[in-house]
Amino acid sequence: TRPYHAPSYGHHYCDPKAPPACANSTGLAYCLEDSYYPEYELKSAIAADYLFAKKYSDIVDQSANDLVDLIAKEQEEGFNYEYYSGASKGPSPYDASHWIGPEGYLCPSDVKYAMPRRARNVNGEWRVIVNHVHYYTQTTRFETCLHADSACRLLAPCYKSKCTQKYVYQRMVSYDPCDPYKGLFIDIYKFPSACSCHIPQ
Repeated sequence: TRPYHAPSYGHHYCDPKAPPACANSTGLAYCLEDSYYPEYELKSAIAADYLFAKKYSDIVDQSANDLVDLIAKEQEEGFNYEYYSGASKGPSPYDASHWIGPEGYLCPSDVKYAMPRRARNVNGEWRVIVNHVHYYTQTTRFETCLHADSACRLLAPCYKSKCTQKYVYQRMVSYDPCDPYKGLFIDIYKFPSACSCHIPQ
């Protein structure tokens, strides 16, 4: 008889701190799109997790109507880069006239209500986030400074004001692509949440 040889399985090392392909070109700590999103694996993990319903919660329809006082959804969506830069009269994007507009925030920002597919947790490890799987979604509000560290608009230079990026910690149902046997769990992420004007003493 022929000798029996046990099958050999190649071991592939997975570095949880290595950025996924979807983040390589952006430099961001999260991905809103992901060509390699493991939808099949997530569906299997959800089906096997009898506590999933207790871990999951979301409010899909989020907008300024609910989250920003005195500002409507349509107004906030109009406060984009083109809106603020349309009043620029100088050659430089940091010219004093650049941020003058009829209304808006002191610190212009980009606002998205999005459902991230992957993100880097507070320990620097990349996770897959459950989104658009079996109709389950997890929505969050991202607000990123258009020009962090630049002077706040409409304030005189003598104030030495500065636009400062703020963050918020958020818990989301997650999946570890480097260790699928963990199943689904709650992980914590730091996302950009506001762009505020800071005036030093």
